[in-house]
Amino acid sequence: MTTPARNFYGRIKGKPLKPAQRRYLDEDLDALRLHGVGAAENPARTPLEPASLFGDARPLWLEVGFGGGEHLVHQCARHPERGFIGCEPYINGVAMALGKIRRAGARNVRLHPWDVRELFEVLPDGCLAGVFLLYPDPWPKARHHRRRFVTPEYLDPLARVMRPGAVLHVATDIPDYVRQTLEEVPRAGFDCLTPSPADWAVPWEGWLSTRYEQKALREGRVPHYLRFRRVESGESAPSGSPPARP
Repeated sequence: MTTPARNFYGRIKGKPLKPAQRRYLDEDLDALRLHGVGAAENPARTPLEPASLFGDARPLWLEVGFGGGEHLVHQCARHPERGFIGCEPYINGVAMALGKIRRAGARNVRLHPWDVRELFEVLPDGCLAGVFLLYPDPWPKARHHRRRFVTPEYLDPLARVMRPGAVLHVATDIPDYVRQTLEEVPRAGFDCLTPSPADWAVPWEGWLSTRYEQKALREGRVPHYLRFRRVESGESAPSGSPPARP
């Protein structure tokens, strides 16, 4: 099996890295990186064995686009019984997260510093117990909406690797991203747990406000918190009335 060629439109590098950040990448990344994900390492796209990631069968959670890693490390400390996979192509964010992981002494985390679609190709069916998608790139221009995460290119493989009952958590400050999320995610096999605007204003339990969210609040943008449950195969989704539009 060969990996299909695909475009990647996100930012992968920003300002020059600080010496400490370069040291984190040199000294820590290889031990925390998920091996066997990239096409060069795993051209046959052999699925990963979840129990091999942490040496046991603990529940696995994924954070897509962890930014600077503050929420990811917070979750690691809050739930030492879980294993966390963080996916982030922006190398400056990876370096910042490595520093936080080192200072926190987190041992229940693994990283994939590239495109999450590559990771989806090698995760087995139904292996994830939960997923976080926090403030994804909004791609505000209408002609770029197809690049958003909440499209079938991402949602269909995401649904495959989430077990029934697993919850997808989405945070965004972009009203049109809320609209598209409410339309597209249920079509991929999820039931909306936050169908009304009143629900969107309430963060889920254990939420840690990120640096990005604090910047959005200072600039007058309103956070929205959405949750979706992965349904059983053959179960109808969504149930009841359609979600309200933002």
